[in-house]
Amino acid sequence: MTSTVPALGTRTAEGSALQAVLLDMDGTLVDTEGFWWDVETEVFASLGHTLDDSWRHVVVGGPMTRSAGFLIEATGADITLAELSVLLNDGFEERIGRDLPLMPGAARLLAELSTHEIPTALVSASHRRIIDRVLKSLGPHHFALTVAGDEVPRTKPHPDPYLAAAAGLGVDPARCAVVEDTATGVAAAEAAGCHVVAVPSVAPITPAARRTVVASLEEVDLTFLRGLMTQMR
Repeated sequence: MTSTVPALGTRTAEGSALQAVLLDMDGTLVDTEGFWWDVETEVFASLGHTLDDSWRHVVVGGPMTRSAGFLIEATGADITLAELSVLLNDGFEERIGRDLPLMPGAARLLAELSTHEIPTALVSASHRRIIDRVLKSLGPHHFALTVAGDEVPRTKPHPDPYLAAAAGLGVDPARCAVVEDTATGVAAAEAAGCHVVAVPSVAPITPAARRTVVASLEEVDLTFLRGLMTQMR
């Protein structure tokens, strides 16, 4: 976990209940959910197995222990979870080294949050080695804190990553806005007591209490996020 927490005076804009913004990475800020599936397909093909496309909705957004474990069980592949994790991380790192497209609206949102000194954390189920590689493209200066999936006792869909981010920033989870793209991530954020903006990437997500669903990050700005706090008290 890395942290450069801003001074207390910058934490909350006057008149706003919003204390921090916590952002997922894959499929939310960077268009990489498809990359993971491509890498999983390639790795299992090298092991002599073909992945069923319907499994994509099972593994999307989940921690590697869950998604890789599911694929091993579903295919019967002769490989350990530890061995598969190395292959998947290696393949993904090579893939993002060739191309790492940002989601529409991501660069603008990060710049706006930085300009207004809103404490912002990157909270991902990806491992630290992957997060640090992606940060080179996103800009590490945009984040006061980053939380990786291999740095918490339990990753998404458990609340631990978002609780750790809020604690690291010194803010109340109930006054944090979380932006997520999968049901797994949404479940983690809601379990932590945060307000959630869902921007579905692979599978649909329905609106609910304390959860707003939008089609793109282009619909999300600081005014929108501050408004969530007042609308959902």
